[in-house]
Amino acid sequence: MQTSVDTATIRIQGGQRLAGRVSVSGAKNAALPVMAAALLTDEECLLENVPALEDIFVMADLLRWLGADVEFDQENGRVRICAANIHRREAPQELVERMRASFLVTGPLLARFGDVHSTTPGGCKLGSRPVDVDVRGLHRMGAKVEQGENGYHLSASRLYGNDIYMDYPSHTGTENLLMAATLARGNTRIINAASEPEIVSLGSILMDMGARISGVGTPHISVQGVDRLRGYRAAILPDRLEAGAFAIAAVITGGEVVLERVSEPDMLPLTHKIREAGGEVWWSEHEMMVRGNGPLKPTDIQALPFPGFPTDLQAPFAVLMTQAHGQSRIYERVFNDRLRYVAELQTMGANIELIDKQQAVIYGPSKLVGADVRALDIRSGACLVLAGLVAEGETRVREIQHLRRGHEDIVGKLASIGAQIDYLPAES
Repeated sequence: MQTSVDTATIRIQGGQRLAGRVSVSGAKNAALPVMAAALLTDEECLLENVPALEDIFVMADLLRWLGADVEFDQENGRVRICAANIHRREAPQELVERMRASFLVTGPLLARFGDVHSTTPGGCKLGSRPVDVDVRGLHRMGAKVEQGENGYHLSASRLYGNDIYMDYPSHTGTENLLMAATLARGNTRIINAASEPEIVSLGSILMDMGARISGVGTPHISVQGVDRLRGYRAAILPDRLEAGAFAIAAVITGGEVVLERVSEPDMLPLTHKIREAGGEVWWSEHEMMVRGNGPLKPTDIQALPFPGFPTDLQAPFAVLMTQAHGQSRIYERVFNDRLRYVAELQTMGANIELIDKQQAVIYGPSKLVGADVRALDIRSGACLVLAGLVAEGETRVREIQHLRRGHEDIVGKLASIGAQIDYLPAES
């Protein structure tokens, strides 16, 4: 269960070997666009395996604000959405600023109702994350775009299919344009589209709703617009990022952990690097066993769009690098300011040379020592929790509100496999 204390701290006593089984939650990054896709239809939509995370709560609140009926059965991970009575076309600033994915309602609202207003989205501070890819693509489909101090206003009596070339394979941009294109008149081609598993999942669900789509999972997606879509009943795919964090935790603690409900193809970029670093990985249907076995080897990673190494796992993998014997290197090629966590690891004793905002060299093995550190965003928070697992003494990770946006019960799950970890309440 998620802690309800807004400013709680996670406390870790390092040095414990992890062993046991962990069930992987549904993927937040898959659930959010599918929830937004419910705006494309007036029929009921049912979603299962939805994680109880802060970002999911924000999206549910945003849909309710717009007029949708949303029920979230957190205990069973089920969400029911019916967007038959949408009466607003604007996303409120207080919700949009909390989560970048809130911009995902733009494409569906514009396609179905012809009008939408949104402030510039917020979320983790990872460098420049513009939504210009989404906006330019919607403009290519016939939307009138007005940008002011309060964000964007987009309007169109009807969207029309067109060829859209994306300057870079934006995850959110691909999802937004894909959803908008399903109700546009004519054929839309999205070129240089992102191909993450979460986008493939969204495409599959949209096709179940009656959309005519081909090429999802490749850089070239084609969509033949239809007049209306029906509701869906779907299950969210496993979270490859949560699974990756637990796999890394098993390796760095010399442990042996079985991850339940994982998809082997989605994990390949990480499992290749784990094996390169000296860890061991076995598969059995939808289960993955990971084991640390002896000294770790230095490994270079480049964070790239899928099927490259996930940018969301480069911070957790940096902890593994601190324990490897030799020099490792990180190249962050997705976001231009995602290495801010390096200073926190240095506080714990990591020997890291920051070349610039997107490159770092890590010299290992480093003896990490427990310290008070801050979770600067979702993935750096996971990184510091993993560092605490191998650090000598007690580590306290503060500002964990970021972790609650992306990791469902990380404390409870780690404790169940042997970590000495708990929550500390806010200081009075």
